[in-house]
Amino acid sequence: MIHYQLECDSAHAFDGWFKDAASFDRQAEMGLITCPVCDSVKVRRALMTPALGRGSRHRQEVPVAPVAAPAPGHATLPAVAPPPPGALAGPDMPDKLRSLLQRLRSEVEKHCDYVGSGFAEEARRIHYGESEARGIYGETTPSEAEALADEGIEFGVVPWLRRSDS
Repeated sequence: MIHYQLECDSAHAFDGWFKDAASFDRQAEMGLITCPVCDSVKVRRALMTPALGRGSRHRQEVPVAPVAAPAPGHATLPAVAPPPPGALAGPDMPDKLRSLLQRLRSEVEKHCDYVGSGFAEEARRIHYGESEARGIYGETTPSEAEALADEGIEFGVVPWLRRSDS
């Protein structure tokens, strides 16, 4: 799986995850990748800085809602879990952001398997080839998330609106 910093023709920056470089090229050519700010389909890879590993003493403890390998052919990392109550979803959230998060939740629920609090365990099984490679979403603790990162298992954190906020 590959992570790209992307930019639309209006210079809006965002990121995306792809199976490989060819998947990005194919999806961009077909107009399947859209800018989350202006909905432009004229998207290109932006200049990226290399990811440099740091020791665990530099990591910050934050609430974690990790995600694992997306279903084949999906442009974004499709797995999420809820933030702490009231962390993001409030009356001051911009409508565009709320709409994008609702769309993301819908896609995740449609294309990924919910594994609940067993996220870290299932992410490991997928990573080590003991379980079928697929998109999953669920919850884990900050210490479990740090252990996944230390093992080189890629995951992400995505804000998750409660259904009552969607």
